[in-house]
Amino acid sequence: MSEPQACIPPHIPIVVLSGPTASGKTTIVNRLMQDSPVKLIKAISATTRPRRKGEVDGEDYYFLSTEQFEKRQENNEFLECEQVHGLGYWYGTLKSEVGRAAEEGGWPFLEIDVQGTLKLIDQFPQTITLFVRTSSDEEYEKRIRNRGTESEEVIEKRLATIRKELEQAQYYSHVIINDDLERAVTEIGTILKQREQEINAGRI
Repeated sequence: MSEPQACIPPHIPIVVLSGPTASGKTTIVNRLMQDSPVKLIKAISATTRPRRKGEVDGEDYYFLSTEQFEKRQENNEFLECEQVHGLGYWYGTLKSEVGRAAEEGGWPFLEIDVQGTLKLIDQFPQTITLFVRTSSDEEYEKRIRNRGTESEEVIEKRLATIRKELEQAQYYSHVIINDDLERAVTEIGTILKQREQEINAGRI
């Protein structure tokens, strides 16, 4: 059986956005899908975590059982996948999602974690990597506690993960401070437009 391939022309960059939980990633992603100066096609991640209220399978995530996820791993269907947050849940990007974006004439747009990004860079050096964070570490704990949806044990695990992820921002080509949404979205838009101009000029 042949392995699934991530079919993407070399001149089309993958765009990756990462950052600790409570960095405002989802809001930025939603804005970029509306206002990006280049056509972005969001790759839908697969996960084994339970579906939250209001989430739609095939739109927010592909919600898979652990057995389904493991089967896809065995078939080498993932571009990257990781067990994250220390909670036992798996997240991954299917190769078919990146291929779908390229077929639709857009740049694949992935919202994935740090470890997944490092794997992706090895495979696709042209990847545009964006790390979103707040301006202070204290802001993370404030935002997580204000959610009021998680136990103290889960909060502590998330804060530990945040500290580790902040240390890995150095591996990203761009670090975006998200204390002002409009400014953050504009900064990312400028980065994407510049890459598009470089591609059109034949410099990449």
